[in-house]
Amino acid sequence: MSASHHHSSSPSSLPPSSNLPLATGASTAPQALPASDWQTLRTLFPYLWRYKGRVLLALSCLVLAKVANVSIPLILKQVVDHLAANPGALLAVPVALILAYGVLRLASTAFGELRDAVFAKVEQGAIRQVALETFNHLHNLSLRFHLNRQTGGVTRDISRGTRGIGSLLSFMLFNILPTILEIAMVTVILVTLYDWRFAVATIGTILVYTTFTIVVTEWRNKTRRAMNDLDTKANVRAVDSLINYETVKYFGNEPFEARRYDDAMGQWEKSAIRNEYSIGILNSGQSAIVAVGITILVWLAADGVAKGVMTLGDLVAVNAFLIQLAAPLNILGMAYREIRQALTDMEKMFALLREDAEIRDDSTAVALAEPAADVTFSHVDFGYDARRAILHDVSFHIPAGATLAVVGSSGAGKSTLARLLFRFYDVNAGGIAINGTDIRQLTQASLRAHIGIVPQDTVLFNDSIYYNVAYGRPDASREEVIEAARAAHILDFIEKLPDGWDTTVGERGLKLSGGEKQRVAIARTILKNPPILIFDEATSALDSRTEKAIQEELFTIAANRTTLIIAHRLSTVVEADEILVMEQGRVIERGRHRELLELGGSYARMWALQQAEAESSSS
Repeated sequence: MSASHHHSSSPSSLPPSSNLPLATGASTAPQALPASDWQTLRTLFPYLWRYKGRVLLALSCLVLAKVANVSIPLILKQVVDHLAANPGALLAVPVALILAYGVLRLASTAFGELRDAVFAKVEQGAIRQVALETFNHLHNLSLRFHLNRQTGGVTRDISRGTRGIGSLLSFMLFNILPTILEIAMVTVILVTLYDWRFAVATIGTILVYTTFTIVVTEWRNKTRRAMNDLDTKANVRAVDSLINYETVKYFGNEPFEARRYDDAMGQWEKSAIRNEYSIGILNSGQSAIVAVGITILVWLAADGVAKGVMTLGDLVAVNAFLIQLAAPLNILGMAYREIRQALTDMEKMFALLREDAEIRDDSTAVALAEPAADVTFSHVDFGYDARRAILHDVSFHIPAGATLAVVGSSGAGKSTLARLLFRFYDVNAGGIAINGTDIRQLTQASLRAHIGIVPQDTVLFNDSIYYNVAYGRPDASREEVIEAARAAHILDFIEKLPDGWDTTVGERGLKLSGGEKQRVAIARTILKNPPILIFDEATSALDSRTEKAIQEELFTIAANRTTLIIAHRLSTVVEADEILVMEQGRVIERGRHRELLELGGSYARMWALQQAEAESSSS
């Protein structure tokens, strides 16, 4: 069997590459896999051993199938020798031998099929478990990881990796292991029944074939890795361009995007062609080695018959053994190639599983249970990068049920406060406490269950409006979902749509206007019903009239809740219990609206400027 030419990874399906390296350089030693491959196999083993009963039963079926297979040439030898001793007496062939031949043929196939059926649950169960763990782990990784990743590359790594598990198990357990077992059995039979030259010729052919296959495959693997990287690169460019479809259109950059994609595809094409050439070299070499080995063994058997030391039955048996040996040898070559490719494909997925989560629950973390919550920031310093600080010595207290607003120019560090409270990141210095307990001592799940956030940039799932509103609390009743939409002033809009609640919002909610998306986000936060609310520029995408209507609603739902309002428009914060003015990561003023106006500082200047803008736009 020669290798298929269809194992090249095609760029037809679209999806960052992990920053971890691919498998280490190719080794030419036939007996050793690179350390990273052994690590991949060790990572996979526990997923399989969960089904140890099925694994052992499948291995038993495998052994029985191979025993039946290697017994067939021995039965053929008996039949031929019987006929040679009784020429012309066709009816003299023992019925038992013919029946035994048929039973062994059937057993060989039946045990093979049974083995596949028994092992299917193991293989598919392992794939499902690894995919689920990777999916969950990606959600547990920090925001820092997700801001650096490229979605297309990660999804491609996972899909290749799960496919690789199937390939690895199929080829390793159902090709490599049976092949080694069959070769061992055939070698023992040849040595036992005939002379040592048969064993030398057989083992020599196997060693030369295996060494050639591994050496050439390792060389091919470099090409394969390069091809995978170029494939990922091309797909990342395609996904990135499609996600930013509107931006591409705004600047009329379709030809530029096409050129970038074609450049990546051109590099992939060259690599794929090199991959095809290397398959041809490998197949030709394998065929030549097998042909030489078979020729030598047939010549030895024919010479034995001519000298009278072997029977015609022996010649038939040796030939049958050789045919049986040639097929697994070809499969061995293809299986090794597939296993190495599968290991390469799985490596990036397991690297994702090894990616550090950064934000973890402490072993002594407790659940935040109280419905009321007061929030304290104490001398907080923070920077996304150690070389650039964002917040400097920020302190404030929001009593339970009170509203604190943070205003300031863009880049002052306002939204960073919300990310730290939500514990997307941990502070570099100082601390954040809820009800007097540092949030690092609380479980992330209970902390986040207590916080509802309406972000400035609302991203929706490509699903129905109902799904997106209900996402705030998936187990909520339909009545509760409708009530949340009414509170967010979006119910009338939804009910006037041709498909109503079943209207699909499109990728990232692009079918809705900014204001409509924002109201969906407000509705799902209302549905979540958390004790702490964060409005991060929550009404920035709304027109003045809608903003005023929702503003009143926001203050209604914020009543008796601890609320943090991050705002650019000062008109949205005049009712706050306390207002912080931030500049370059520092709190420069604090107080109520009237106090800050009387202070005549930065807040008063911003207020005067925005009032003048409002008057000029309304005139």
